[in-house]
Amino acid sequence: AGKGIANPIASILSFAMALRYSLDLDNEADSLEKAVQDVLNDGLRTKDILSKGKKEVSTSQMGDAIISKLQ
Repeated sequence: AGKGIANPIASILSFAMALRYSLDLDNEADSLEKAVQDVLNDGLRTKDILSKGKKEVSTSQMGDAIISKLQ
């Protein structure tokens, strides 16, 4: 805990599923899923999914990057 190495993407995409399937907020879920995909397309990765040529970021940096894509 507190190391900043956890990958927040699964939690974020789980929330997108809740928006879609529990709250019928398809547009909001689509926006969140697109934000995650855009960040991954930008090459950002947490340590657990890091591959050659990609940039390693912390938990909070990944979350911030996803939020920035929503704005």
